[in-house]
Amino acid sequence: MPHTNIRRFLKHGTLPQLRVLEASARLGSVSRAAQELHMAQPTASAQIRKLSETVGLPLFEQVGKRIYLTEAGKRVYAGCNDIFCALSRLEETLTEMHGLASGRLQLGVTSTGKYFLPRLLGAFIQRYPGIEASLQIHNRKTLLERLANNEDDLYVFAEPPEDREVMLQTILPNPLVVFARSDHPLAGEKNIPFARLAEEPFLMREPGSGTRMIVLKLFAQHGLMPQIRMEVSSNEAIREAILAGLGVSILSRYTFGIETEQTALVCLNVEGFPVQSHWHFVYPVGKHLSVAARAFMDFTRVEAKSFVSDGFTQRPR
Repeated sequence: MPHTNIRRFLKHGTLPQLRVLEASARLGSVSRAAQELHMAQPTASAQIRKLSETVGLPLFEQVGKRIYLTEAGKRVYAGCNDIFCALSRLEETLTEMHGLASGRLQLGVTSTGKYFLPRLLGAFIQRYPGIEASLQIHNRKTLLERLANNEDDLYVFAEPPEDREVMLQTILPNPLVVFARSDHPLAGEKNIPFARLAEEPFLMREPGSGTRMIVLKLFAQHGLMPQIRMEVSSNEAIREAILAGLGVSILSRYTFGIETEQTALVCLNVEGFPVQSHWHFVYPVGKHLSVAARAFMDFTRVEAKSFVSDGFTQRPR
């Protein structure tokens, strides 16, 4: 048997005895300890006596009407607190494990994130089938409003908000590329100057979109403005507009799915692209995350890259 040196403490119900010892030492009275623990005073005294017999040394001495710990009692009392702290930590761990057997997880995601978050969330639910999950997909403006109102457990942004106090955890790369139709005149060219790209009719996401914010910032860095032909409220509509020959657009490399090849689309070889970006978990500073939310962040940190690694090696044609 391991830990044979503690065998004597395992024979006589030591935990209840330690509970009485702790209360008696803290209150300075066995009678008051008995009242606090809702037991008869003779029962509490018997517990102290049994613990003293197990230790082999007296644990208390009485001076007047108050009892005090002996030197041996002080050592046992210190060990008692260590044991109770260890049990408390164990209880917290077990509570978290029970929490993952059920519970709710609500995610707020920008529209681009919907191409990888559902499969990641699906893998998480397979591991923890008792979790009830909800995925709220919105543009950046709406998601910022939900963040301000603390409506969801976690949020996923490609461009985290800079004007409020939030906590961040990087999830995955989110490279931005220039999409065009496969027969576009620039499709075969190399190192296309950004100024040349700015001359092309541009398909832009609607106001409030995170992608729009990133694109406008990128053009501003080059001292240029996009030639906006059309504002579109979804990435799917932008794809159809590109295929209709209406213009080009800057979007996440994985906007149209991680693994599917878009045979009618190409990524133009423009200088400075792909622009490196990342998806992030975001939540307000001070927010108390649920067990399910913390577990999903831990799961994502370990599993996300391997989960989509095959898709990241492919290039659209």
